[in-house]
Amino acid sequence: MKTKLNFRKTNLILLIFTISLMGCSSLKNTEQKSSELKYFEVIVEKTDNGIKMQSVKGSSWVDLAFSLNNYQPQAIDEYGMTELEKNSSDKDANLADFLFTISKTENGIVLKGIEGTAWTDLTFSLDENGRQAIDQLGMTKLN
Repeated sequence: MKTKLNFRKTNLILLIFTISLMGCSSLKNTEQKSSELKYFEVIVEKTDNGIKMQSVKGSSWVDLAFSLNNYQPQAIDEYGMTELEKNSSDKDANLADFLFTISKTENGIVLKGIEGTAWTDLTFSLDENGRQAIDQLGMTKLN
């Protein structure tokens, strides 16, 4: 009887140890990914008929404004408006290398990070003419 209890206890300890190791490994990968990202900052504004964006840092564009129907995604990279299928071979070391889509909803904005972002999905409410700053790590304060 004692042998079975020791065997179960050993298996339980091994299981806990394995899960802990996997968690540490995942955390290290996330930290490593964040440190490899280049800094960019964009201010997003929801307008009557679309979206207005201002690049603070990390891209070649300064201002973008475009019309969008609700839930219609638009791809944005460090060079401006783009298409998801289009892969730019021109890489500038002075710019952040990022790609995300932006969509307008009734209540706010939906962003999907594809490249160069620590986030995969950002959703936030934004009133008309409301502004929100984002960077490679997510939502941030307006300066």
